[in-house]
Amino acid sequence: MKTNIVIDPKIRFGKPTIANTRITVEEVLGALAGGMGFNDIEKEYGLTKEQILSAIRYVAGWIKGEETKNYAVSPGR
Repeated sequence: MKTNIVIDPKIRFGKPTIANTRITVEEVLGALAGGMGFNDIEKEYGLTKEQILSAIRYVAGWIKGEETKNYAVSPGR
């Protein structure tokens, strides 16, 4: 399965971000925790439902102890 999560040390200090954006996984989860729904996040951040779900899956995998190194890591630019 292709991931929409990228870790690039030159983007947002290496925090996991949604691919081709500067939006962090942390921001997406914060929006959800703050009560925003998927539609709200799609409008506010310009993300798709699949991108939002990728952020959730990324964190769920991390909590379960899965290796996050399997997610895309961009080479230095």
